[in-house]
Amino acid sequence: ISAQNHAHQRPTLAEVEKFIETNIATPEHAAKFGRLVIQDAGGRMKPINTFSSELLRKVSKSDHYKGFSADQVFLSMSQTPNAWFEVPLVYLKRGNDSLRSVLGLEKDAKFAPFISFFDAKGNYKLGPFLDEAYKAAIPNQFQKDFIEVDKKVVLLNSALSGSILKIFPVPNDENNKWISYLELEQYEDTELKNLKNILPAYMQILAEASQKQDYKMANDILDGIDKFQHKYGSEVRPADSKIDAEIKYNKYDIFKRLFYLYMLAGVMMLVFTIIQIFKPSKFIHYAVNAFHIVIGIFFVLHTIGLIARWYISGHAPWSDAYESMIYVAWATMFFGLAFDRKSKLTVASAAFVTSMILMIAHWNWMDPSIANLQPVLNSYWLMIHVAVIVASYGPFTLGMILGIVALLLILLTNEKNKEKMKLNIQEITYINEMALTIGLVMLTIGNFLGGQWANESWGRYWGWDPKETWALISIMVYAFVIHARFVPALRGTWVFNLMSIFAFYSIMMTYFGVNFYLTGLHSYASGDKVVTPSFVYISVAAVTVLGILSYFQYKKFYKK
Repeated sequence: ISAQNHAHQRPTLAEVEKFIETNIATPEHAAKFGRLVIQDAGGRMKPINTFSSELLRKVSKSDHYKGFSADQVFLSMSQTPNAWFEVPLVYLKRGNDSLRSVLGLEKDAKFAPFISFFDAKGNYKLGPFLDEAYKAAIPNQFQKDFIEVDKKVVLLNSALSGSILKIFPVPNDENNKWISYLELEQYEDTELKNLKNILPAYMQILAEASQKQDYKMANDILDGIDKFQHKYGSEVRPADSKIDAEIKYNKYDIFKRLFYLYMLAGVMMLVFTIIQIFKPSKFIHYAVNAFHIVIGIFFVLHTIGLIARWYISGHAPWSDAYESMIYVAWATMFFGLAFDRKSKLTVASAAFVTSMILMIAHWNWMDPSIANLQPVLNSYWLMIHVAVIVASYGPFTLGMILGIVALLLILLTNEKNKEKMKLNIQEITYINEMALTIGLVMLTIGNFLGGQWANESWGRYWGWDPKETWALISIMVYAFVIHARFVPALRGTWVFNLMSIFAFYSIMMTYFGVNFYLTGLHSYASGDKVVTPSFVYISVAAVTVLGILSYFQYKKFYKK
């Protein structure tokens, strides 16, 4: 790096990109390279394609670079890492001029090259700032940006250094350890000694193959490594069918795509459904039904995506924060479609809120990577308890969005549309009550099942753990909402729908808050001090304002 930093020795970006383009492997050969299996830091066995896909997405926020696939990019990094030192690849968030100043970049720079993170002596420029950032109990935004970029640089460094390429299983190792080319020198095993020069030879042959467009020898070397993996790593190496499935899963990135698809279809169906209330016509009717069918197709794709993730990972796809979010999104859409004959507004609203859940699932603080199952979750109860209790969040989420839609319809009521609005509001409120009842039953059953798991794991059925306690609080909150109609002062569609919205905050606390604010056996993220996001306060204020404004309309047109 020190030598590279001398300006007169550094090539221009155009020269670097031309060099990379000239020497990069074909998509077909890169895809063959992407099928090789590596062992990641967590011990998970996965195809190189998974790492290369994650690398580009996390570092540059893109699936490709200059039209080259993720496998082509990572193979090129392994072949000519020095060239990639110069490529602006690390994505920088907008607004942090201090970070760009530290790196010596222009204020409008969107990407930073790897080399810009080091000075002429090879010192890491972010080092002094990271010491303070990681020690901070509650990092400020400036420090969060530095930490986020540091993680990208570390990930990129693992690719450029070759340390991530743990493609060689250690013969007869009791822990099924796999190592990279850099670690081969440490082993005296004859089989590993024979591999000492295989990767340098492969890279040299690959350079010639790129010029001649003849990849026969390069393909033969990859076949040889693949046979070595089958011979000495068969106990932990995924089956070829799983590798194929994971590569397809990486390619289509279905859950990220579904966010946009659900959003578009949900909003369009919602608009046409509302128009149908005021101006019904055959065209509007057909349009609503068409979007209804489209949303159903998206739900099928959503289901296939969950099944694929289950098959690839080997465990139920609700074992971490990201997986539970996409599962809650699935449950929300499932119950939305379950009431499709009763109300088109319900389907449209469910599609919209499902897209929002998927959007949150792909925020930076959630990692969509497939990981090995945590030991504490390695139980058949994951299939039973977690499936039931997390699925209950679906109907609760549906009830929340239906409550908002009902209050909006009340707000839009006037003398002309009063009767139509009343019919739709009653319809939505009826479905809302059904959804909350189903959610309450599932949450109660899930809590009892959790007690059985707790007895097996910790030797007691109930210990007032924060997660357990807040699940019980949520049960009591929703039980009150459902039975509030027996209190004369709390009868009516307005108060029920408003309560169904505010009750959802208990679920938010049970699902998110316990993990960050409280310490307990379920709080796997405890110790991370966080500040309550501003959107929580904004949402409370918005619901309060909506409730007040809709109350006056409700009092005027509906209250007897």
